[in-house]
Amino acid sequence: MSAQIGIVGGSGLYDMAELTDREEITLSTPFGEPSGPYVLATLRGRRVAFLARHGLGHRLMPSELNFRANIYGFKTLGVERILSASAVGSLKQELPPQDIVIPDQFFDRTKGRVSTFFGRGLVAHVGFAHPVCADLSRVAHGAAVAVGARAHLGGTYVCMEGPQFSTLAESKLYRSWGMDVIGMTNLQEAKLAREAEICYATLALVTDYDCWHPDHDSVTVEMIVGNLLQNAKMAQAIIAEVVGRLQPGRTCPCASALASAIITHRDAIPEQTRRDLAPIVGKYL
Repeated sequence: MSAQIGIVGGSGLYDMAELTDREEITLSTPFGEPSGPYVLATLRGRRVAFLARHGLGHRLMPSELNFRANIYGFKTLGVERILSASAVGSLKQELPPQDIVIPDQFFDRTKGRVSTFFGRGLVAHVGFAHPVCADLSRVAHGAAVAVGARAHLGGTYVCMEGPQFSTLAESKLYRSWGMDVIGMTNLQEAKLAREAEICYATLALVTDYDCWHPDHDSVTVEMIVGNLLQNAKMAQAIIAEVVGRLQPGRTCPCASALASAIITHRDAIPEQTRRDLAPIVGKYL
């Protein structure tokens, strides 16, 4: 019941046909229930854990996602790397629908989402200047190119609250700031993965231009859904290729992100908090 590689499936990617030797695992965490059961399976000879971010049948809005439970669950399953897939809107003409961006930065426009495991008597401050794993992102980009995707390494992902899309004023402002894509989910995953010392990278799958585009009125739901399905198909190919390329062992700083982050005196940490966070902080306490 363990896997070293985690996969988070976003809009349109609720399963992966190539997964074999499947086993469903339902977990409870100190932070509540994850989005659904984890599918432990074999992919390209490696054990992986797959989670549909929005639940079976896409039941959960971005603001309803229990990000802490989702990442905590991956941690308890032994996951060291998470590759996420996420549908996004493009904020740049040169990033058309069906392109894939592997962002290296985030900009937070969410409101009041809980995005830390800490609190309740335990304080830690992890570095987040570089919010994704550069090593995993490079592997993802190489895999995307290898399977024929139009892939871009680097870029800034604006994480907005939703569920509504941007106003025209907001969209124009993000473009003036030089942002690249906009979505509703990935920032909290990246923050929590860093706290859990899990490498994290995302495939931002462009489904449409955000409302800034002059041809926005000609974009139909059918067109977006069509792009979503094409993106999901490409994402499966990329993820499988990434898994096949990843080597055991990590040399990136993600693996020791908490080494100097815990501020609280060890004897001041409440016992319940110690127990709840044991999978994350146990080796430091």
